[in-house]
Amino acid sequence: MPTQAVLRAFLDDPPRERYGLELCEVAGLPSGTLYPILARLEQAGWVESRWEDPEAHVAEGRPRRRYYRVTTDGAQQAREAVAEAYRARRQRVPGWVVGLP
Repeated sequence: MPTQAVLRAFLDDPPRERYGLELCEVAGLPSGTLYPILARLEQAGWVESRWEDPEAHVAEGRPRRRYYRVTTDGAQQAREAVAEAYRARRQRVPGWVVGLP
């Protein structure tokens, strides 16, 4: 279920980059749960990440952020995985899962 929450957060707006703490909030997960999931998704090629430009965080006086984005293939695989999870629980697959391009 935690991995599905992360995938749903990415599928909400696939092209959008999100940083870790933002994903924690959207997925409703603590960082200790989120970051291992992100590492696995990145190793699988579903997610890619990048560090922000150091000038941005220095100017704002905060720690440097690592941004994550679902890949095109990852988005498709995520849709299929979430849909399969709904089917396995014998629930109707939401339109936002199957209706995405």
